Amino acid sequence: MNFLRGVMGGPSAGPQPSGAETIQKLCDRVASSTLLDDRRDAVRALKSLSKKYRLEVGIQAMEHLIHVLQTDRSDSEIIGYALDTLYNVISNDLEEEEQEENSPKQVDDLGSQFTEIFIKQQENVTLLLTLVEEFDFHVRWPGVKLLTSLLKQQGPQVQQIILVSPMGVSRLMDLLADSREVIRNDGVLLLQQLTKSNAAIQKIVAFENAFERLLDIITEEGNSDGGIVVEDCLLLLQNLLKNNNSNQNFFKEGSYIQRMKPWFEVGDDNCGWSAQKVTNLHLMLQLVRVLVSPTNPPGATSSCQKAMFHCGLLQQLCTILMATGVPADILTETINTVSEVIRGCQMNQDYFASVNAPSNPPRPAIVVLLMSMVNERQPFVLRCAVLYCFQCFLYKNQKGQGEIVSTLLPSTIDATGNSVSAGQLLCGGLFSTDSLSNWCAAVALAHALQENATLKEQLLRVQLATSIGNPPVSLLQQCTNILSQGSKVQTRVGLLMLLCTWLSNCSIAVTHFLHNPANVPFLTGQIAENLGEEEQLVQGLCALLLGISIYYNDNSLENYRKEKLKQLIEKRIGRENFIEKLGFISKHELYSRAAQKPQPSFSSPDHMMFDHEFTKLVKELEGVISKAIYKSSEEDKKEEEVKKTLEQHDNIVTHYKKVIREQDQELEELKQRVNTLTSQNEQLQATVTQQVSQIQQHKDQYNLLKVQLGKDTQHHNSHSDTFQMNGIQVEEVSKLRDELEEWKNKHEVLQGQLREKDSVIEKLVSANRLSRTRCSFQFLTQVQLQAAEISKLQMENQKLQVMVPWEQGHGALGGAGAVTGSYRMYLEETRLQLFLCLWCNLEWDFFSCQSEVKALSEEKESLKQHLDSSSSTVAILQDEKSKLQQEVAESKKEQDDLLVLLADQDQKLSALKIKLKDLGVPVEDEDDIESGDQGDEDEDGDEEEQD
Repeated sequence: MNFLRGVMGGPSAGPQPSGAETIQKLCDRVASSTLLDDRRDAVRALKSLSKKYRLEVGIQAMEHLIHVLQTDRSDSEIIGYALDTLYNVISNDLEEEEQEENSPKQVDDLGSQFTEIFIKQQENVTLLLTLVEEFDFHVRWPGVKLLTSLLKQQGPQVQQIILVSPMGVSRLMDLLADSREVIRNDGVLLLQQLTKSNAAIQKIVAFENAFERLLDIITEEGNSDGGIVVEDCLLLLQNLLKNNNSNQNFFKEGSYIQRMKPWFEVGDDNCGWSAQKVTNLHLMLQLVRVLVSPTNPPGATSSCQKAMFHCGLLQQLCTILMATGVPADILTETINTVSEVIRGCQMNQDYFASVNAPSNPPRPAIVVLLMSMVNERQPFVLRCAVLYCFQCFLYKNQKGQGEIVSTLLPSTIDATGNSVSAGQLLCGGLFSTDSLSNWCAAVALAHALQENATLKEQLLRVQLATSIGNPPVSLLQQCTNILSQGSKVQTRVGLLMLLCTWLSNCSIAVTHFLHNPANVPFLTGQIAENLGEEEQLVQGLCALLLGISIYYNDNSLENYRKEKLKQLIEKRIGRENFIEKLGFISKHELYSRAAQKPQPSFSSPDHMMFDHEFTKLVKELEGVISKAIYKSSEEDKKEEEVKKTLEQHDNIVTHYKKVIREQDQELEELKQRVNTLTSQNEQLQATVTQQVSQIQQHKDQYNLLKVQLGKDTQHHNSHSDTFQMNGIQVEEVSKLRDELEEWKNKHEVLQGQLREKDSVIEKLVSANRLSRTRCSFQFLTQVQLQAAEISKLQMENQKLQVMVPWEQGHGALGGAGAVTGSYRMYLEETRLQLFLCLWCNLEWDFFSCQSEVKALSEEKESLKQHLDSSSSTVAILQDEKSKLQQEVAESKKEQDDLLVLLADQDQKLSALKIKLKDLGVPVEDEDDIESGDQGDEDEDGDEEEQD
């Protein structure tokens, strides 16, 4: 005990031992003590020393602690102490004081070395996985922390051990379902480390229902308003989805995109955003971008984009985009997210074009964003985000490109000046004094012309008023004018990229460019000069523009035909020098950086030189321009002929495509008409069928009336003549027939009610017979009275039945005066009396039968109980019967087997007897043997009687 006091810090009798000696003694005690309490105290002491003497405890005690984990599984307390001690030794999460004493590099090396020692035996990690399965908090929680620390130190090695361990990943997934939040939250951190850069484990975790559990946790914690637990879950979701197409498809197919919409319902009051909410929302936006990243397969990205539109997620993001009070970094990331959600998706691009900002008057969201892009007071990252959004809006969107360019054309410009269009903002940015605005506007306008020759031609019509009193100049001429004025490098690079995009694959634009006599001398002068390193990029772009002017030249200008331009390059620049200057573009560091991904990401405005789409154009044109410079005039002619042939072929193909498209449209319209006519035909057929049935009914009624009228004509010839000749009487007779039909219907209703009453009486009489012992004499008397009354009503009914034919005959013969008013009154009174009688009888039956129904219900319940008991008895008897039948079948089978054996024995005996007879041995027959046996039995019986 004195030793333990010394270890725990209490007073001791002798001098205090050193840390290493104390640890050695504790390790010996752990290894040699037979009592569990002693070992537990020693491990507890090692735990208390493990933070201060991390190295000593790790070197001396690790093996003993692992042995404890293997042998003392039954005691959760000592297991918990051992796990905590190992965690303190392996983990680098030290306190600040310890970090000051040891350099971070030493700390990292120490944790990594101890981890390597621990995982050298793979059984140790497997043992740790089984301990994590324990529900005891003192075992499971330190086990989770230790495993997380191992993954931090030696991630790939531990991941491989867990991957090959049976059900290793599934065991760790159970941590997310733990009801204790501490273990659940640390389980999320563990899975973060487990899923880093390991696609196989990511797939297993995803198919273990990780998405469902993580989204449930995020919802429980309050979505974007949640704490750090939401952040951890979002980081884990990013690990599972980023660069993992299988998991992305599983996430989309599982309808989990729809569950992301509530994340972005930030409410109207956007003031007072906490730092944690900003972090959470930032991660949520990044998670959306992971699903629609341009680096994903196009089909997967497109399906996710459509799902985001249909579930309302894009609409929610646009709401945040146009909201006020949103932090700048969240607004920037939202713009980038919306950019990739709409990129290349026509449906989403059309929706984005319809979004208006909540201003007075409302302005399109695109116009509001472009205002921020060309405003030099806005943050640089925000302006880059707006440019990216505009590029994504125009990507593969010819409709959007046409709308942007149309705002620059003279016929669509608003003369009042009340509203600012996208085209006006781009022109304003193109010619402003801010070089970054020049570059952004030039790139944005180049994207409006990307792969669209029609718009390139239309943009040539744009005229600009440079100053008051001077004639307007074209947009193309103004760009070249600014280019020749020696502005900043960034401005010139932007204008050259715009011109190269504009002139490529557009011969008319090339002709307009060459028509200005100052343009070619300016380009050749720029290329021929030996300028500094900063100007080399401009020289390369000038060479590219001149090469485009040669390659896409249609030789319509005599002074600037292809051959003459090549000769000019040969004289003033030199072919080799020209090709070298052209190669400056692709060799530039900023070119390589821009070619990596579509989003413009620059560390500073000075590095904003190249656009991603423009790098594709350079890669496409660099080789063909180099070949075009070295081609001879004959080769050019052949190439021109080939081009013309190809153009003719393309025109023919285009013509046939147009014809096919028109035929397809006509065919579609005809199909729609056929479908419409088919539905109308079906409706008309149904109507015709209905009308045919009605006509047949009318025919039948007509034939019936004709037969009746024929009979009446035979009996009353004089009246029939009047009936056929007098049109007024025909109408009266038809009215009387209608009235007669009405009375017939009423009569049938009364007969039905009488039949129902008869059935009620029959039921009561049968019930009376069954429960005669329980019915009173008074009830029988009432039933008899009721029967008498019913018989009376039946007699009246018979009278009515006699009177109705009289009415029918006289109505047909006598015309309007056949049925008198008194007779109708009599019929009405009779009908009322019948109804009153029926009502009184039914009311009396209701009150008189209530008690009877109650008694019958009780008897029914008793019979039901008796029936249930009988059913159970029958079931038992059926079980016994089936058992007996089974036994009988088995007995019958045994008897059949015995009979077969006896038959075999009889055959054998017969055969033996035959053999004995053949050998001459006397053999007695069975009858003789049986008679002999019987005689012996008789003798034995006589002896017994004598005795």
